[in-house]
Amino acid sequence: MKIDIQTLHFTAWEPLKEFIHNHVSKLDHYWDQINMAEVTLKTEKDTAEFENKIVEIRLHVPGNDLFAQDKGGTFEAAVDSVCQKLKKQIIKTKDKMYAH
Repeated sequence: MKIDIQTLHFTAWEPLKEFIHNHVSKLDHYWDQINMAEVTLKTEKDTAEFENKIVEIRLHVPGNDLFAQDKGGTFEAAVDSVCQKLKKQIIKTKDKMYAH
């Protein structure tokens, strides 16, 4: 699976990119038909919240794409949360596809 990481208004450090690659590539274990993952990282600057790191991930799969997003205090926490959401979506989508 190809993983494309985009950042808005900042440059991601290499350890963060490696962390994202490791976590997102694990989704391939649940469904080998994932063609590509688009990861978008951004921060909310106009908020007083501690959890201002936003991660969005779109998985290109047969049929409709899967999408999830979440906020966290760190990008790592948000990536972990989004990957858990996508894992649930993958399992649900596969169950629907193969139930027919």
